[in-house]
Amino acid sequence: MGHGVIQIEFFARRAVAVAPELIGFKLVVGETAGVIVETEAYELDDPASHSFSGPSRRNQAMFGLAGHSYVYRSYGLHWCMNVVCNAGQAVLLRALQPVSGMATMAQRRGTQREQYLCSGPGKLTEALGINNSHDGLPLDGTAINLVALTGHQVPIVQGPRIGITRAIDLPWRWGAAGSPWLSRKF
Repeated sequence: MGHGVIQIEFFARRAVAVAPELIGFKLVVGETAGVIVETEAYELDDPASHSFSGPSRRNQAMFGLAGHSYVYRSYGLHWCMNVVCNAGQAVLLRALQPVSGMATMAQRRGTQREQYLCSGPGKLTEALGINNSHDGLPLDGTAINLVALTGHQVPIVQGPRIGITRAIDLPWRWGAAGSPWLSRKF
């Protein structure tokens, strides 16, 4: 399985186009890494998106450069990481299949069960040590590296987003079909 450099043009598109294509990419933070198995798209005119009311201090990364991270605190408890696409659009990383640094992830998460390490947006950020210091960073390998795994094609399923109260009918959640690492089955 080879590794591909991701061009900025890949990210500079609608979030609903980027989200399903991120399934199978590898996210690397320090010694920890996982393969993306679940994503959700959020767009500018989407009432469930943090960008819906326009730019603010909290969401400024969403209006920044494509191919950067948008990290925010959810319900005051968990950090969540997004990949910025077109202005005001981002893809929430919902779940990863852990592939390296499992001992570190297990220590950070307080569990030895691999299926619980990255099976949710807050779990994956805790496991990989992602926090507000990662907000707005490029995904090019400095602190966070997003890598296209060439020759890594997986069947993808699609359905409604979860954990939101607005625009719940939009089928903007994607996952690796049959993956045991998903945050919730489709």
